[in-house]
Amino acid sequence: MTRTQAPRADAVRNRKKILDAAREQITRHGADVGMDEIAATAGVAVGTLYRHFPTKKDLVTAVVNEHIAHVTEAAEAARARQEAGSRALEEVTGLLARLIEETATNHAVKAAAHSLGADLVDKDAKARGAAALAALIAAGQADGDIHQDVTVNDIFLLFSTAPTDQSPADRARWLTLVLTGLTTHNRAVDTPQPPTP
Repeated sequence: MTRTQAPRADAVRNRKKILDAAREQITRHGADVGMDEIAATAGVAVGTLYRHFPTKKDLVTAVVNEHIAHVTEAAEAARARQEAGSRALEEVTGLLARLIEETATNHAVKAAAHSLGADLVDKDAKARGAAALAALIAAGQADGDIHQDVTVNDIFLLFSTAPTDQSPADRARWLTLVLTGLTTHNRAVDTPQPPTP
């Protein structure tokens, strides 16, 4: 029986450097940034980049799926904190605040993915994140803090329409306003800040 060989440490490091560089370069310069520029930013040879990601579509898809995985981990961590005793509304609010800020830095990458036709294929991660979010919403509804008609799709809609290309102050104001539609409480004077990771 042949065992699958684990990736070498340098290959793992190179992959991470390439993904970080791709995110940075696409955010700064858009979908037209060249693979050569991404490789230079990552500090790897162009051949190394192409061994990991044969096409730009492959690279952008990997960056977007990495972001989806991060969102999933954040949602599951929020759910775990709620199960340990924190209030569901606080976790939903903190999750929204954190992810909107993080999505602002990935906005260009997602736009590039759309223009390149990259497939957001990590359906398992998306399903896990949706399940954690659904549990948080249900807990908040049971607490009487979240409107009974709020769904996971509503939260996804908020993410898709967030003003990620606006200033941090504008994004914070947007969150303050949309929370009124989610919660049964009067509008807070200050938008809660994202929890410290």
